[in-house]
This record gives sequence, C-alpha cells and structure tokens, in this order.
Amino acid sequence: MIKTIVTQETSLPDRHVTLSNVLIRAAQGLTLAEKRIMSACIAQLDSKRMPDLYKPLTVKLYALDFAETFGIHPDTAYDELQSAAKVLRDRLIRYENPGAPKNRRVVEMRWVGRVTYAKGEGWLELAFWHEVVPHLVMLREKFTSYRLSQAAGLRSLYSWRMLELMMQFKSTGLVRMSIEDFWDSVEAPASCRKDFFNLRNRVIEPAVKELASKDGLLIEWKPVKAGRKVTGLEFRFSPNPQGALAL
Repeated sequence: MIKTIVTQETSLPDRHVTLSNVLIRAAQGLTLAEKRIMSACIAQLDSKRMPDLYKPLTVKLYALDFAETFGIHPDTAYDELQSAAKVLRDRLIRYENPGAPKNRRVVEMRWVGRVTYAKGEGWLELAFWHEVVPHLVMLREKFTSYRLSQAAGLRSLYSWRMLELMMQFKSTGLVRMSIEDFWDSVEAPASCRKDFFNLRNRVIEPAVKELASKDGLLIEWKPVKAGRKVTGLEFRFSPNPQGALAL
C-alpha cells in the first residue's frame, strides 16, 4: 500500500503550505506553474503527523481543484499538470549547509521520486522524495506556514518567494538578509545578480507592488550598503488594515 497523509480540511485554498525554513531559503528550482502544483500538494499534507517511513508519501492533485484554487481555466490546469508530470521528477532543491566557509557543503536533492499523470482523468500524483519528507511533515520548529490562498493570486514567482520569506518572519515584520541569500532565495537571474538596478526593477519593486495589491501587505524596504556596495536588504512589512487577506 502507498501512504498518503492529508489534512482534514475540505477547501484547498484554505489549507496551509508548511515548509522547513531550509526549504524557504533554498533555491527551489521550480517555475511558477510547478510552484503552484507543488504547493497545492504540500497543502494537502498534515505537517504535524508522523509519516510511515517504510512507505512513499504521496498526494493526488485534481485538475479541477487546481483550476479553482488558482483562478485558471480547467483546460490550462489539465495542460499544466500534464506538462509538470514530465519535468517535476528532475527538479532539484539546492542549499548550503551552515558552518564555517571552508566546511560548507552544497546539498542538492529532488522534490519527488515519482510522478503519475492519469491521461483523460485529470489528476496528478506525486510521491515525495524521501529526503525532502522531513522538511514537510513532523515539523516542530524552524518552519514557515501560510495559507495557499495568500499565494494563489500571484502571477510572479519572485512575489511568491518573497511572500515565503516574509511569512518566515511574520511575528516581527522584519526581514534582514545578505544580498547573496536573497539572490538564492528568489532565484534571481544572473543579470540581476550582476546589476542591483536590474534586481530592484525586475524583482524587488514588482514583487512589492504585487504583494501590496493582492496580499494586502504594506512593505518598506531598503538596501544595506558597505560603502557604495549593496551587501544586504531589509524589508519591514505589516498587514494593511484594509487588506482582504489575513496573515
């Protein structure tokens, strides 16, 4: 038998996406469509329940639920699920283990070990890679959780990744991080890593604008500099009292 651990909630958008903070800050290697699929599957897990370590952890996602959650046409949902089935098994998570610079190790692991797509039936099933399971379930500390509906309306992967970073610090409303960590967390393209003007105009400002309009977040940010060089970023954020979504 295959083990599936799901929450008891009935509405997919109201379920919570819960990830370890390691995954929040890691390069996740997903497109926006793939991020939607992965998050919709993660939202169906019970993050506090112990999985059966001898059986694969699987989740099934239906195209109609996917379409309704993200406000897309059912035909688009079918196409995205079918396309994702071909590539998700090869997507990699990448992060560095903490420690002294000379002792740091780069870790790469898969999201899933198996993907099944039922042609003509409109569903996709993921079997999570065994090494990613501890980052998704039985989480007691150092994790981040947010409602799927908070991200469902976003049309930019950068906005989604910044939302996750902010939800990691929602109790303080303050995010401070090095510029290198920010690049990796949002998976900024090479052109934005070389030129802060591009980073600001292609990644930060559009994401701040989208999060303000769709998630009701009031965000103020500034670069942290050493001389003329930008070495880090600081974000201060809070819910807009007139915003539609609660954090």
